[in-house]
Amino acid sequence: MNMQVQGRIHTAFAEAQVTQRFKKREFVLELDAASRYPQLVLFQLTGDRCAALDDFGPGDSVSVEFSLRGREWKSPKGETRYFNSLEVWSIERAGDEAGQAPARSAAGGGPSRADDEPPPHTDDDEIPF
Repeated sequence: MNMQVQGRIHTAFAEAQVTQRFKKREFVLELDAASRYPQLVLFQLTGDRCAALDDFGPGDSVSVEFSLRGREWKSPKGETRYFNSLEVWSIERAGDEAGQAPARSAAGGGPSRADDEPPPHTDDDEIPF
């Protein structure tokens, strides 16, 4: 399920090598900035697409194409939890900044097998929130 949204980059995090074959880079997009209650939404790029964020920084208006992904996780105690992520396929400058440096689209046409692997679990895994 592909979706698209526009907003301003609020925060961009460094690339994280999660496993030998899986890396990700997260960023926060501010949606509805003119609203009384703007939304800060976390997105992620994985694999070779991580470099697509290099041309952008906080305050940049961008258009993001992404898909909603979900997964099940079972804790060592047998509890089942569900997690969602917003997987970015491309990021481009929004129309109001068209005169600036060219945008870099996220590489690849779809997920690779390495990108589909969840982060590793250890015996002391806990929910991060």
